[in-house]
Amino acid sequence: MLNLLSILIGIIALLLALIGVLPIPLLPLINWIALPIAIIGAAVGALSSSNSGRNLNLLVCLVSGARLFLTWGLI
Repeated sequence: MLNLLSILIGIIALLLALIGVLPIPLLPLINWIALPIAIIGAAVGALSSSNSGRNLNLLVCLVSGARLFLTWGLI
């Protein structure tokens, strides 16, 4: 049950992170919202017996964190 919740959180965070990757001004700031959501999802996924939800959320953390790192968290 926790794994399904983690996957659901990961899908929501992934949609936000994919919107934040678009090069429209100020839209990448959505990654500041997607990153904490993905961290919470990874914590929920770590509590479950399966790893798929946790891995999805770690992937979203990597995508949104890399986007924030490359643009210094601004644009």
